[in-house]
Amino acid sequence: MAPALRFSPYGYTPTEYVCIIYVVLFACSTLTHVGQAIRHRMWWLFPSAILAGILETVGWGGRLWSATQPNVFEPYEIQIVCTIIGPTPLAAANFIILGRIINCLGPAYSRLSPKLYTILFLCCDIVSLVVQAIGGGMAATAVNKRLDPAKGGNVMLGGIIFQMVTITAYVLCAGEFLLRYLKNRPLALDHSSVSVTSTPPLGRNMKVLICALVFNTTCLFIRAVYRVIELSDGWTGRIIHTQVYFNVLDGAMITLAILTLNLAHPGHLLAGPPSPKEAENENDKEAKKEWAASHPM
Repeated sequence: MAPALRFSPYGYTPTEYVCIIYVVLFACSTLTHVGQAIRHRMWWLFPSAILAGILETVGWGGRLWSATQPNVFEPYEIQIVCTIIGPTPLAAANFIILGRIINCLGPAYSRLSPKLYTILFLCCDIVSLVVQAIGGGMAATAVNKRLDPAKGGNVMLGGIIFQMVTITAYVLCAGEFLLRYLKNRPLALDHSSVSVTSTPPLGRNMKVLICALVFNTTCLFIRAVYRVIELSDGWTGRIIHTQVYFNVLDGAMITLAILTLNLAHPGHLLAGPPSPKEAENENDKEAKKEWAASHPM
């Protein structure tokens, strides 16, 4: 029989069956992502969606450990760091997918090149990840020493707010690109594709992928808003000490987000006809071949 609980940094004892459910869901999603990444040769999924799944699995494993051994402090440290930074690599996957979509539909409708979008948002994501990790470590150490974790919490809060700003900028850029594509209003920034005179309707796969990204991003944003409110309320506040808020607004949101990419996988949905730019290049090659055939040396 476990000894009586003398001090709980959670403010409660994590519910064991809830932790088991999330560990199983995140582990299954992560293994599925590994198989999908290998099958479609999308190696960038390893440091993004797969890393997120691993962090969430370990984080919820820490909470499960706390559920069975509430007086052990190490699992609290594990879960606080892993669950705070886990969604950040998942957001990186969204940023990369946006670049792929822009490349497929036509960079002429985007203010920045797909590569620049990816680099810019990934750099912001890395900054957010590092800040949150540092803050999480500071807070966990302070709690372990029975000190005030407010300083570490404020660092975490800054990292999450920066992440929210990054996600908001990502949504605005993606929204502008999509509107310009649908209304056929290209920007004269990509000189290789400004000759586009009409835009074909979005295919079924592209619609599914865009809807999946919208849902995925919404889940990540809801989780970020919750975390901001939670940390702003303080380490002794009602929100951080209410388990159901964390289970629903953090655990459920990230579960839905990562499973969405399993079901609407870019490796499957982006496979198909070439992008407008690729098709144009292919047509140029065919035209050159025909000209060469009709004008022998």
